[in-house]
Amino acid sequence: MSAQRDLLRASRIKAWEPVVWLLAFASPLLFPTHALIINEIAIVGLFAVSLDLVLGYGGIVSLGHAAFFGLGAYASALFCKHVNPDPHLGLLVSMGAAAVLGLAASFTVLRGSDLTRLMVTLGVALILLELANKLDWLTNGIDGIQGLMFSPVLGKFEFDLAGRTASYYSLTVLLVLFIVARRIVHSPFGATLKAIRDNRLRAMAIGIPVHARLVAVYTLAAAMAGAAGGLFTQTSGFASLDVFEFHRSADTLLMLVIGGVGWLYGGLAGAVVFKLMQDWISGITQQYWGFWLGLFLVVLVLVGRDRLLKPWTWWKKA
Repeated sequence: MSAQRDLLRASRIKAWEPVVWLLAFASPLLFPTHALIINEIAIVGLFAVSLDLVLGYGGIVSLGHAAFFGLGAYASALFCKHVNPDPHLGLLVSMGAAAVLGLAASFTVLRGSDLTRLMVTLGVALILLELANKLDWLTNGIDGIQGLMFSPVLGKFEFDLAGRTASYYSLTVLLVLFIVARRIVHSPFGATLKAIRDNRLRAMAIGIPVHARLVAVYTLAAAMAGAAGGLFTQTSGFASLDVFEFHRSADTLLMLVIGGVGWLYGGLAGAVVFKLMQDWISGITQQYWGFWLGLFLVVLVLVGRDRLLKPWTWWKKA
Protein backbone atom coordinates (compact mmCIF):
# COMPACT_ATOMS: atom_id res chain seq x y z
CA MET A 1 0.00 0.00 0.00
CA SER A 2 2.84 2.40 0.78
CA ALA A 3 4.29 1.89 -2.71
CA GLN A 4 0.88 2.62 -4.23
CA ARG A 5 0.59 5.79 -2.15
CA ASP A 6 4.05 6.88 -3.27
CA LEU A 7 3.05 6.39 -6.92
CA LEU A 8 -0.13 8.37 -6.46
CA ARG A 9 1.74 11.15 -4.66
CA ALA A 10 4.38 11.36 -7.38
CA SER A 11 1.77 11.39 -10.15
CA ARG A 12 -0.09 14.38 -8.74
CA ILE A 13 0.38 17.61 -10.67
CA LYS A 14 2.51 20.04 -8.68
CA ALA A 15 1.34 23.61 -8.22
CA TRP A 16 4.22 25.01 -10.26
CA GLU A 17 3.69 22.80 -13.32
CA PRO A 18 0.68 24.66 -14.83
CA VAL A 19 2.60 27.92 -14.30
CA VAL A 20 5.56 26.58 -16.27
CA TRP A 21 3.39 25.55 -19.21
CA LEU A 22 1.39 28.80 -19.16
CA LEU A 23 4.65 30.74 -19.35
CA ALA A 24 5.83 28.50 -22.18
CA PHE A 25 2.71 29.14 -24.25
CA ALA A 26 2.80 32.86 -23.43
CA SER A 27 6.45 33.19 -24.50
CA PRO A 28 5.73 33.59 -28.28
CA LEU A 29 3.47 36.53 -27.38
CA LEU A 30 5.85 38.00 -24.81
CA PHE A 31 8.88 37.60 -27.09
CA PRO A 32 7.52 37.65 -30.66
CA THR A 33 10.96 38.24 -32.18
CA HIS A 34 12.22 35.03 -30.54
CA ALA A 35 9.43 32.73 -31.73
CA LEU A 36 11.84 30.73 -33.91
CA ILE A 37 14.18 29.88 -31.06
CA ILE A 38 11.17 29.04 -28.86
CA ASN A 39 10.15 26.58 -31.57
CA GLU A 40 13.67 25.10 -31.57
CA ILE A 41 13.62 24.76 -27.78
CA ALA A 42 10.28 22.93 -27.92
CA ILE A 43 11.62 20.49 -30.53
CA VAL A 44 14.92 19.71 -28.80
CA GLY A 45 13.07 19.60 -25.47
CA LEU A 46 10.84 16.83 -26.83
CA PHE A 47 13.93 15.08 -28.17
CA ALA A 48 15.60 15.33 -24.74
CA VAL A 49 12.50 13.96 -22.99
CA SER A 50 12.51 10.96 -25.35
CA LEU A 51 16.16 10.26 -24.55
CA ASP A 52 15.47 10.62 -20.83
CA LEU A 53 12.89 7.83 -21.07
CA VAL A 54 15.63 5.54 -22.40
CA LEU A 55 18.53 6.74 -20.25
CA GLY A 56 16.97 8.10 -17.08
CA TYR A 57 14.27 5.48 -16.64
CA GLY A 58 15.39 2.51 -18.72
CA GLY A 59 19.09 2.81 -17.91
CA ILE A 60 20.09 2.40 -21.58
CA VAL A 61 22.90 4.73 -22.66
CA SER A 62 22.49 5.82 -26.29
CA LEU A 63 24.80 7.76 -28.59
CA GLY A 64 22.66 7.23 -31.67
CA HIS A 65 19.28 8.60 -30.65
CA ALA A 66 19.53 10.92 -33.65
CA ALA A 67 18.66 7.90 -35.82
CA PHE A 68 15.01 8.18 -34.76
CA PHE A 69 15.02 11.98 -34.99
CA GLY A 70 16.44 11.83 -38.50
CA LEU A 71 14.13 9.07 -39.68
CA GLY A 72 11.14 11.06 -38.41
CA ALA A 73 12.41 14.14 -40.24
CA TYR A 74 12.85 12.34 -43.57
CA ALA A 75 9.59 10.39 -43.20
CA SER A 76 7.69 13.65 -42.76
CA ALA A 77 9.50 15.24 -45.73
CA LEU A 78 8.87 12.31 -48.08
CA PHE A 79 5.25 12.01 -46.98
CA CYS A 80 4.69 15.70 -47.67
CA LYS A 81 6.44 15.57 -51.06
CA HIS A 82 4.90 12.39 -52.44
CA VAL A 83 1.67 11.69 -50.53
CA ASN A 84 0.00 14.45 -48.53
CA PRO A 85 1.18 17.83 -47.19
CA ASP A 86 -1.03 17.60 -44.09
CA PRO A 87 1.29 18.14 -41.07
CA HIS A 88 -0.86 16.10 -38.68
CA LEU A 89 -0.74 13.00 -40.85
CA GLY A 90 2.95 13.61 -41.49
CA LEU A 91 3.61 13.73 -37.76
CA LEU A 92 1.86 10.38 -37.27
CA VAL A 93 3.88 8.90 -40.11
CA SER A 94 7.09 10.19 -38.52
CA MET A 95 6.19 8.64 -35.19
CA GLY A 96 5.19 5.35 -36.81
CA ALA A 97 8.39 5.04 -38.87
CA ALA A 98 10.59 5.85 -35.87
CA ALA A 99 8.65 3.44 -33.65
CA VAL A 100 9.19 0.59 -36.13
CA LEU A 101 12.92 1.33 -36.23
CA GLY A 102 13.00 1.58 -32.43
CA LEU A 103 11.26 -1.78 -32.09
CA ALA A 104 13.74 -3.41 -34.47
CA ALA A 105 16.78 -1.77 -32.85
CA SER A 106 15.66 -2.56 -29.30
CA PHE A 107 16.43 -6.26 -29.68
CA THR A 108 20.06 -5.47 -30.53
CA VAL A 109 20.35 -2.90 -27.74
CA LEU A 110 19.25 -5.45 -25.14
CA ARG A 111 22.29 -7.59 -25.84
CA GLY A 112 25.72 -6.97 -24.35
CA SER A 113 27.12 -4.40 -21.94
CA ASP A 114 26.75 -0.62 -21.81
CA LEU A 115 29.73 -0.20 -24.14
CA THR A 116 28.14 -2.57 -26.65
CA ARG A 117 24.90 -0.61 -26.52
CA LEU A 118 26.76 2.63 -27.15
CA MET A 119 28.33 1.20 -30.27
CA VAL A 120 25.09 -0.39 -31.51
CA THR A 121 23.05 2.80 -31.11
CA LEU A 122 25.77 4.86 -32.77
CA GLY A 123 26.02 2.30 -35.57
CA VAL A 124 22.30 2.52 -36.34
CA ALA A 125 22.54 6.30 -36.74
CA LEU A 126 25.62 6.01 -38.96
CA ILE A 127 23.93 3.42 -41.19
CA LEU A 128 20.90 5.67 -41.70
CA LEU A 129 23.16 8.65 -42.38
CA GLU A 130 24.98 6.74 -45.10
CA LEU A 131 21.72 5.43 -46.60
CA ALA A 132 20.29 8.94 -46.76
CA ASN A 133 23.48 10.07 -48.48
CA LYS A 134 23.62 7.24 -51.03
CA LEU A 135 19.91 7.02 -51.92
CA ASP A 136 20.03 10.40 -53.63
CA TRP A 137 17.19 9.42 -55.99
CA LEU A 138 14.94 9.46 -52.94
CA THR A 139 16.57 11.83 -50.47
CA ASN A 140 18.50 14.17 -52.83
CA GLY A 141 21.67 13.11 -51.02
CA ILE A 142 23.78 15.87 -49.55
CA ASP A 143 21.40 18.56 -50.84
CA GLY A 144 18.52 17.21 -48.78
CA ILE A 145 14.81 17.64 -49.43
CA GLN A 146 14.07 21.35 -49.68
CA GLY A 147 11.19 23.66 -50.47
CA LEU A 148 8.53 21.65 -48.64
CA MET A 149 5.14 23.33 -48.33
CA PHE A 150 2.93 21.95 -45.57
CA SER A 151 -0.79 22.60 -45.20
CA PRO A 152 -1.98 24.98 -42.47
CA VAL A 153 -2.22 23.59 -38.95
CA LEU A 154 -5.83 22.59 -38.23
CA GLY A 155 -6.60 23.88 -41.72
CA LYS A 156 -6.40 27.51 -40.50
CA PHE A 157 -2.96 28.50 -39.24
CA GLU A 158 -0.30 28.73 -41.92
CA PHE A 159 3.38 28.43 -41.10
CA ASP A 160 4.71 32.00 -41.12
CA LEU A 161 8.27 33.28 -41.44
CA ALA A 162 8.17 34.75 -37.94
CA GLY A 163 7.68 31.26 -36.52
CA ARG A 164 4.68 32.00 -34.30
CA THR A 165 2.50 29.21 -35.72
CA ALA A 166 5.47 26.83 -35.63
CA SER A 167 6.20 27.64 -31.99
CA TYR A 168 2.61 27.04 -30.86
CA TYR A 169 2.39 23.88 -32.95
CA SER A 170 5.60 22.46 -31.48
CA LEU A 171 4.67 23.49 -27.94
CA THR A 172 1.30 21.78 -28.26
CA VAL A 173 2.83 18.52 -29.52
CA LEU A 174 5.44 18.75 -26.76
CA LEU A 175 2.76 19.19 -24.10
CA VAL A 176 0.66 16.27 -25.33
CA LEU A 177 3.58 13.86 -25.55
CA PHE A 178 5.02 15.12 -22.26
CA ILE A 179 1.73 14.32 -20.51
CA VAL A 180 1.87 10.82 -22.02
CA ALA A 181 5.47 10.35 -20.84
CA ARG A 182 4.66 11.73 -17.39
CA ARG A 183 1.72 9.38 -17.02
CA ILE A 184 3.88 6.42 -18.03
CA VAL A 185 6.81 7.10 -15.68
CA HIS A 186 4.46 7.57 -12.72
CA SER A 187 2.58 4.35 -13.41
CA PRO A 188 3.39 0.80 -12.24
CA PHE A 189 5.08 0.35 -15.62
CA GLY A 190 7.37 3.28 -14.81
CA ALA A 191 8.09 1.86 -11.36
CA THR A 192 9.27 -1.40 -12.95
CA LEU A 193 11.51 0.58 -15.31
CA LYS A 194 13.19 2.25 -12.32
CA ALA A 195 13.67 -1.15 -10.72
CA ILE A 196 15.30 -2.43 -13.92
CA ARG A 197 17.51 0.64 -14.10
CA ASP A 198 18.68 0.26 -10.51
CA ASN A 199 19.29 -3.51 -10.57
CA ARG A 200 18.37 -5.58 -13.60
CA LEU A 201 19.19 -8.95 -12.02
CA ARG A 202 17.07 -8.24 -8.96
CA ALA A 203 14.20 -7.07 -11.18
CA MET A 204 14.36 -10.34 -13.11
CA ALA A 205 14.44 -12.28 -9.83
CA ILE A 206 11.15 -10.77 -8.64
CA GLY A 207 9.41 -11.59 -11.92
CA ILE A 208 9.56 -8.34 -13.87
CA PRO A 209 9.65 -9.03 -17.65
CA VAL A 210 12.81 -7.00 -18.17
CA HIS A 211 13.21 -7.43 -21.93
CA ALA A 212 9.57 -6.68 -22.68
CA ARG A 213 9.68 -3.51 -20.56
CA LEU A 214 12.87 -2.25 -22.20
CA VAL A 215 11.56 -2.99 -25.70
CA ALA A 216 8.37 -1.09 -24.89
CA VAL A 217 10.10 2.02 -23.48
CA TYR A 218 12.70 2.04 -26.27
CA THR A 219 9.96 1.91 -28.91
CA LEU A 220 8.00 4.66 -27.16
CA ALA A 221 11.09 6.87 -26.88
CA ALA A 222 11.86 6.29 -30.57
CA ALA A 223 8.33 7.38 -31.52
CA MET A 224 8.72 10.58 -29.49
CA ALA A 225 12.11 11.28 -31.08
CA GLY A 226 10.50 10.70 -34.49
CA ALA A 227 7.84 13.26 -33.59
CA ALA A 228 10.60 15.76 -32.77
CA GLY A 229 12.20 15.06 -36.15
CA GLY A 230 8.86 15.47 -37.90
CA LEU A 231 8.32 18.82 -36.17
CA PHE A 232 11.78 19.93 -37.27
CA THR A 233 11.01 19.23 -40.92
CA GLN A 234 7.51 20.72 -40.82
CA THR A 235 8.57 23.96 -39.14
CA SER A 236 11.74 24.46 -41.20
CA GLY A 237 10.52 23.20 -44.58
CA PHE A 238 13.49 20.92 -45.31
CA ALA A 239 15.29 17.76 -44.22
CA SER A 240 19.04 17.26 -44.69
CA LEU A 241 21.75 14.83 -43.63
CA ASP A 242 22.41 16.99 -40.59
CA VAL A 243 19.44 15.40 -38.80
CA PHE A 244 21.42 12.14 -38.50
CA GLU A 245 24.68 13.73 -37.37
CA PHE A 246 26.34 12.63 -34.12
CA HIS A 247 26.20 16.12 -32.62
CA ARG A 248 22.42 15.87 -32.27
CA SER A 249 22.71 12.89 -29.94
CA ALA A 250 25.65 14.47 -28.12
CA ASP A 251 23.88 17.81 -27.64
CA THR A 252 20.83 16.03 -26.24
CA LEU A 253 23.00 14.16 -23.75
CA LEU A 254 24.48 17.50 -22.70
CA MET A 255 20.96 18.85 -22.13
CA LEU A 256 20.25 15.96 -19.79
CA VAL A 257 23.54 16.59 -17.98
CA ILE A 258 22.51 20.22 -17.49
CA GLY A 259 18.91 19.59 -16.48
CA GLY A 260 19.20 16.22 -14.76
CA VAL A 261 18.59 12.60 -15.73
CA GLY A 262 15.58 10.63 -14.54
CA TRP A 263 13.39 13.75 -14.26
CA LEU A 264 11.32 14.64 -17.32
CA TYR A 265 11.49 18.35 -16.59
CA GLY A 266 15.26 18.02 -16.52
CA GLY A 267 15.28 17.46 -20.29
CA LEU A 268 13.15 20.56 -20.82
CA ALA A 269 15.25 22.69 -18.47
CA GLY A 270 18.44 21.50 -20.12
CA ALA A 271 17.03 22.29 -23.56
CA VAL A 272 16.15 25.84 -22.50
CA VAL A 273 19.56 26.50 -20.94
CA PHE A 274 21.51 24.88 -23.78
CA LYS A 275 19.72 26.65 -26.64
CA LEU A 276 19.70 30.05 -24.92
CA MET A 277 23.39 29.77 -24.07
CA GLN A 278 24.18 28.65 -27.62
CA ASP A 279 22.23 31.57 -29.09
CA TRP A 280 23.65 34.12 -26.65
CA ILE A 281 27.28 33.02 -26.83
CA SER A 282 27.15 32.62 -30.63
CA GLY A 283 25.97 36.22 -30.85
CA ILE A 284 29.06 37.34 -28.89
CA THR A 285 31.70 35.01 -30.29
CA GLN A 286 30.45 32.67 -32.97
CA GLN A 287 33.83 31.02 -33.48
CA TYR A 288 34.45 30.08 -29.84
CA TRP A 289 30.98 29.47 -28.44
CA GLY A 290 31.82 25.77 -27.96
CA PHE A 291 34.69 26.71 -25.64
CA TRP A 292 32.48 28.72 -23.29
CA LEU A 293 29.75 26.09 -23.34
CA GLY A 294 32.34 23.43 -22.51
CA LEU A 295 33.68 25.58 -19.67
CA PHE A 296 30.16 25.91 -18.28
CA LEU A 297 29.72 22.12 -18.35
CA VAL A 298 33.06 21.60 -16.57
CA VAL A 299 32.02 24.03 -13.83
CA LEU A 300 28.61 22.35 -13.62
CA VAL A 301 30.18 18.93 -13.09
CA LEU A 302 32.79 20.17 -10.60
CA VAL A 303 30.43 22.31 -8.54
CA GLY A 304 27.20 20.36 -8.89
CA ARG A 305 23.82 21.35 -10.26
CA ASP A 306 22.31 22.19 -6.87
CA ARG A 307 25.24 24.38 -5.79
CA LEU A 308 25.78 26.17 -9.09
CA LEU A 309 23.43 29.01 -8.15
CA LYS A 310 25.13 29.39 -4.74
CA PRO A 311 28.71 30.50 -5.49
CA TRP A 312 29.48 30.96 -1.80
CA THR A 313 29.24 27.20 -1.32
CA TRP A 314 31.59 26.20 -4.16
CA TRP A 315 34.68 25.84 -1.96
CA LYS A 316 32.91 24.04 0.85
CA LYS A 317 32.71 20.27 1.04
CA ALA A 318 29.69 18.88 -0.82
